[in-house]
Amino acid sequence: MIFRIFALAILAALSVGGLGFVFVYPLLSGERKAEKRQAAFTSGPIRKSADRLADAAARRKQISDSVKEIEARSSRKRITIDDMLTRAGLSWSTTQFLISAALAGLVFGTATFFLDGNLYIALAVTLVGGAGLPIWTLKFLAKRRLKKFVTLFPDAIDIIVRGVKAGLPLGDCLHVIAKEVAEPIRTEFRFIVEAQTMGLSITESVDRLVARVPIPETSFFSIVISIQQKAGGSLSEALANLSAVLRERRKMEGKIKALSSEARASAYIIGSLPFVVGGLVYLTSPKYMSLLWMTPTGQFVMGGSALWMGIGIFIMKKMVSFDF
Repeated sequence: MIFRIFALAILAALSVGGLGFVFVYPLLSGERKAEKRQAAFTSGPIRKSADRLADAAARRKQISDSVKEIEARSSRKRITIDDMLTRAGLSWSTTQFLISAALAGLVFGTATFFLDGNLYIALAVTLVGGAGLPIWTLKFLAKRRLKKFVTLFPDAIDIIVRGVKAGLPLGDCLHVIAKEVAEPIRTEFRFIVEAQTMGLSITESVDRLVARVPIPETSFFSIVISIQQKAGGSLSEALANLSAVLRERRKMEGKIKALSSEARASAYIIGSLPFVVGGLVYLTSPKYMSLLWMTPTGQFVMGGSALWMGIGIFIMKKMVSFDF
């Protein structure tokens, strides 16, 4: 009996001591306070890191939404003759262009009819001279203008970067570009300034630049301006990074052209070889070569050869053209 009581007392003492060790000792020894201080110390950087990750994710989502919005606008819009004239840098109206194209087609068709006397060939030349040649000329002028724009665009962005770092507002930097930079940058930025004068915001004005000059460089510029206007941040740093990226794209384009120069030369030689050989044979034997355009069979052969020649040139052009 005494032994049982003694054992119960020992168990009760151990239980009380265990409970005291678990609940009372951390309070007396300071371990609970140390744990709180450690949690407060570690939760700060973790919370800041989580906030930074959340901000970065929100910024990426905003950029992605802006890109999708610009792509959706550009894909919905149909390219009209007025748009092609604007991209080519011409001040003509659509009516003036159509009248000029019709006159060109009539001139080419009439000249062909008087030289050959074949009505069908004259009609074909009229269609090519009135529809194909003017459109090709517009595309050529637009491509040349866009190439010059891409070359000068990083310099214009550098002007904005230096102006913003010097304390000038963005609108004044755009005014400087619209007055002092060479064409076609000057004209396009003048339209941005005029749009702001009419009451549009900077973001809406720059979006008009994307519609007038539909290239990736202007889309990047519009996205940077839009994100800075909505979310804030260092505009000079963002535009400086954009300028560096655009210059690297130009360097990459130069490298691609250098690497594909051999294939381009081969394509040019193969494409010009039939015309050179035909001209030389005509100089040596005019009667032999004149059968190609004086007889119906020769005309049919020339038409089929021109068709296959065009297909071959198109394929070679696709083989030596690279997107980056």
